Amino acid sequence: MPQVQLPLFPVGTTLLNDDLAFECRDGQVTYFNGHLPVFTHAQDDLAAFRLFTSQLVVNGSATQGDIRRAFGVPKVAVQRAVDKYRVGGAAAFFVPPKARPGRKLTPEVLAQVQAGLDQGESVPQISRQTGVLANTIHKAIRAGRLRERAKKKTLGPRP
Repeated sequence: MPQVQLPLFPVGTTLLNDDLAFECRDGQVTYFNGHLPVFTHAQDDLAAFRLFTSQLVVNGSATQGDIRRAFGVPKVAVQRAVDKYRVGGAAAFFVPPKARPGRKLTPEVLAQVQAGLDQGESVPQISRQTGVLANTIHKAIRAGRLRERAKKKTLGPRP
């Protein structure tokens, strides 16, 4: 005959629901099912937190409301994490975000800025001509989207 597990939790835990609790100690968050620890992550590891709480929701072990109440997380944050888990699985939480395309350096402006650089104009001059911030142009140069004209090396006076 199956035995029912009593909801016994270690001292100092915070309840998520009747079956789950968690505890923060020494920078680690530990989740318990009854008295058994089931998952641990660093307190500042947001990806692991979102992953595990999403798994709890998707598997039916906890509701989004349980997560929101226990951790004080906004409703939309829990919904987004659950959606991310359903679409991409566990790996979706550990993929770096995609770089957004720039709004100022369109292909036309990029060609215009590169032409100015090829002619030897300075970045501040090009910035004034195109209306693109000099900082934006410098970032594009560092990222390899633009290339500066090679500077001529001058030799100092010979002794």
